[in-house]
Order: sequence, then C-alpha cells, then structure tokens
Amino acid sequence: MSQPSQPLEDFSDETIPYQTLSPAAQRQRLGELAGVFLKLGAIAFGGPAAHIAMMDDEIVTRRRWLSRERLLDFLGITNLIPGPNSTELAIYLGYDRAGWRGLLLAGTCFILPAMLIVWALAAVYVRYQAIPQVEWLLYGVKAVVIAIIVQALWKLGQKALKDWPTWIVAIAVVAFFATGLNEIALLLLGGVAVMLIKNLGQREPGAPLLLVPLSFLAQTGTAPATAPASAPTWGSVFLLFLKIGAVLYGSGYVLLAFLEREFVQRTGWLTSQQILDAVAVGQVTPGPVFTTATFVGYLLAGNGGAVAATIAIFLPAFALVLIINPFLPKLRQSRWVSGFLDGVNAASLGLMAVVTWTLARAAVVDWVTGILAVLSLIAVFRFKINSAWLVLGGAIAGLLAKGLT
Repeated sequence: MSQPSQPLEDFSDETIPYQTLSPAAQRQRLGELAGVFLKLGAIAFGGPAAHIAMMDDEIVTRRRWLSRERLLDFLGITNLIPGPNSTELAIYLGYDRAGWRGLLLAGTCFILPAMLIVWALAAVYVRYQAIPQVEWLLYGVKAVVIAIIVQALWKLGQKALKDWPTWIVAIAVVAFFATGLNEIALLLLGGVAVMLIKNLGQREPGAPLLLVPLSFLAQTGTAPATAPASAPTWGSVFLLFLKIGAVLYGSGYVLLAFLEREFVQRTGWLTSQQILDAVAVGQVTPGPVFTTATFVGYLLAGNGGAVAATIAIFLPAFALVLIINPFLPKLRQSRWVSGFLDGVNAASLGLMAVVTWTLARAAVVDWVTGILAVLSLIAVFRFKINSAWLVLGGAIAGLLAKGLT
C-alpha cells in the first residue's frame, strides 16, 4: 500500500552538518557528491538553464539533499556575481553539502568531464584544423533538454512565485528583456522592487545595500592591461583568463566578446575564426560553456595552457562562493535582504523562461524534434524519468534520425 505523499523538504537531511558525521559517513557523502557531479558534468548539454534543471531534478527531487527554497537562494546569488552561473550553483551545492571539501569536489567534478572532452577536441583541431562533426549528437539531445528545463521552471516557479509582487516581477522581466535591457539590471530592479513593496514602513538601515555591490564587480578592474610582448606562455594565459573569470557575466556569447578582445584585438595571438571555433566547441559539449577556455589555452600554449586557462577562468567562482556562502543565512534573516532575494529569484525565473523559449525555437526544428520534445515532456511530468536517461535517449534518437536521412 502506497504511503501518503509528504512535502519534499520533510525528507531533506540538510540539517545534518558535514562536520558532525563520522569519518566513514563523511567519505560516503563526498563520494556521493563526486558521483552526482561527474554524471551531471558528462550529460549536462544545453547551457546553464538545462544544467540548473538537471541539478534541481538530481539533488532536490531525487536525493533530497536540500530544499528547493535554498536552491533558489543559491541561484539568486549566482546571478549577482561574476562567473558561470551553473558552475557556481554546483559549487554552492557542494559547499552546502560537505563544506570546503564539497565545494572543491562538486565544482571540479562538474567541470572535469567537459574539460577533458574539449581538451581532446582541441588536440584534434590543432592537428586537422577542423572541428569534428558532432551536431548529430545535439539534434536529439536539445529537444529532450527543453522538457527538462520546462519541468524545472514549473517546480522552481512554485517556490519562487510566492505572492503577487514576485509574480509581477517575473512577468515584467520577460517583457522588458525583449527591449534589450541588461540582464543584471533586470535582476537588480526585480530585487529592489520586491524588497521595497514588502518592506514599506519598515526600518533596517543599510541592509538592502549588502548584496548590491556584488552585481557591480564586473564593472571594476576591467581596464585593459598591457598586451604581453612575447609569445604566449601558460603563465600569461593563466593571468588573462583569471581576469576574464573575475569580471565576466553572462553567456557563452559574452565570453566570445571577451576572447575576441583579449586574444585577437589586443594580443593578436589568435584569429577570429579560431575564437569562433573555440566557442562552438564549448557550446556543443556537455558541462560549462566556460570550458571554451580549455580549447583556447591549448591553442595558445599546449597542454600547460589548457590546464592553466581552465583553472584560471573558474578560480574566481570558487573563491566568491567560499567568501559569500557563510553570510547567506544571516542575509535571509533580514527582512530587506530577504525581500531583495525573493525579487532576484523571481527575476531569475523570468530570465530562465526567456532562455527556454529561445532554446525551444532553436531545438524544435522539424517533426522529429517536435515529437521528441512532446514525448520528453510526458516522460518527465507523468513518469518522472531521470534526466540522464532522457539525454541518452535523445542522443540515440538523434543518431537514428540522422542515419535515416
């Protein structure tokens, strides 16, 4: 006889601190973290929205390691600091689960599969001056990923859209994004709007300002450095990518602009075509798009450059999460900051909805992908199929469809 359903959070073991576990239990927890994020890093196609959806499914729904509200808070913070959002979310989740060891392990395991794949493709590219044809893999996978993202939007929306101010902010973000307003500005405006609406007449001086400086880190320290006079070395590659990782907001397309400026216009080390090829490889491989740095690093300084570039572009994300995460519970206790985070979470959901629509238009291109998307929606909502199996099924379906044409 089936048991009555209970709220998801009732099953969460987030109240058991990592430090209080026995050494054996700590090792088990770290092993679980490594397994989950290695798997996610190997199958997480589709960009940050898809990565977030898969983390929500794997960690909140299936493993129940933390509440969806807490995941939303982590997501809201990652949208306010520079760096790759989905990787920072993985790092946050690892830190929440197992302290600094979990932080390092979860982030590294999420990055590693993509890094190794991109590294191998870079070696092939240097030898043959061409990118292997892997579009068939994404043909079916992209349609499946849309269903995974839609499911995450539904679940996250039930927590993020908790009252009329958050609903208004989410809808307004969708509307204003179409006008070309900067996404960071939208997040800030959404946070401030909900904060003010919920706290009119309240007094808590200075609290609303605690998070705002984080969103302007990308505006500081960006003055162009002097271009290195010598040929690239792994050390110079490390320093340039460390700067990029510390100030870069946004998607792989924003990364393209940074790479073009640094390595084509300023240093002349690469051509525009090489940069485009590098970003293309980052887009079609699983895991973080920022592993494009691995490709560029290999082109510039071989194996040492690949390792240096990868470490450098992700290092600021690890550091920022380590610095900010301990303050998150205290920030939530503030009525003003809590309202600000509620608004940012709602705005993040609006941005995710816009991205989902854009991805869906690019993914559903014919009747085959349309059927795949519909079947995947049924699979995730009706049968709760694990996202890993869906991605594998999408890849196989794409291969078969291409083989028949």
